[in-house]
Amino acid sequence: MKNSSFMSTIVLEAFYRMEDLKYLYFVIFLMLYMLILFANTIVIFVIIINKVLHNPMNYFLCNLAVNGIYGGTALLPPLLGTLMSPSHEVSLACCKAQVYFLHTYAIIEFTILSVMCYDRYVAICYPLQYHSIMTITKVYKLIAFSWGYPLVTFVMFFSMTLRLTICQNRLGRVYCLNFYLVKMSCGTTYIESILGLFFVVVYSFPQLAMTFYSYGHILKICFTATKESKIKALKTCSPHLFAIMNYSVGCFFEILQSRFDTSYLSFETQMFMSIYFLIFPPILNPVIYGLSVQALRNVNVFKYLFVSINSWLS
Repeated sequence: MKNSSFMSTIVLEAFYRMEDLKYLYFVIFLMLYMLILFANTIVIFVIIINKVLHNPMNYFLCNLAVNGIYGGTALLPPLLGTLMSPSHEVSLACCKAQVYFLHTYAIIEFTILSVMCYDRYVAICYPLQYHSIMTITKVYKLIAFSWGYPLVTFVMFFSMTLRLTICQNRLGRVYCLNFYLVKMSCGTTYIESILGLFFVVVYSFPQLAMTFYSYGHILKICFTATKESKIKALKTCSPHLFAIMNYSVGCFFEILQSRFDTSYLSFETQMFMSIYFLIFPPILNPVIYGLSVQALRNVNVFKYLFVSINSWLS
């Protein structure tokens, strides 16, 4: 089948339900985007500028912050533009591009979190060998894998969607996702199931396996460890566990909305559920780690900002 379509634009119908308060929504989403940029940029800046924070966990956290900016930018600027557009239409090409960006953001987030699981597993289960196992070369390879695996392999998955002919152009959401594009194609019910199963197996199972394997061994160690060691392990893992749970809640909301009828919920609730995994992890991750990790908490951000600005001006 040729990569063609009867439709050249997609109407995002959810925006029509925002018309009466669209300026309020615009301000809210703009502030959320600014908050995502500010919070994650601060984390990246502090980690880069402070050599004390140059360790594997913080390198992964820095990449988590970069991905938060990537995901927020894939969602919010297009959302703001479409919100202020009279027709609330986007071109099919832009819709497909957003599908790629949002899906790769989601897979990268999950992959980085699973890599951080492995890092915590090595730190707790092999503390004496930690630095010999988590070498800087290995850290770079894991970071490259966290980005390269989703960005490259998702193209193979998404190419199947690109070959479909789109027969409908009305979508009741504020952004495009692959599941909805497939549903809007011509007579492809069986393809929805095949693509959904393929996506879960290829892009979720390896990360889930790594997460359960790592925390399974951490729990095993904790059962035989002293009380002090258990408390230390809990402090080490708690920010990461909060980050995983926060992201998992967002993914659960999206799956619930995609696969089941949630029309009985208010529009505001549906909106909150649909954007949670794209907005709240990038906002809350810097807060979770900033409050939980002592090295980050003790950094005087404004001092480093002042020093850097001085050095740039001089």
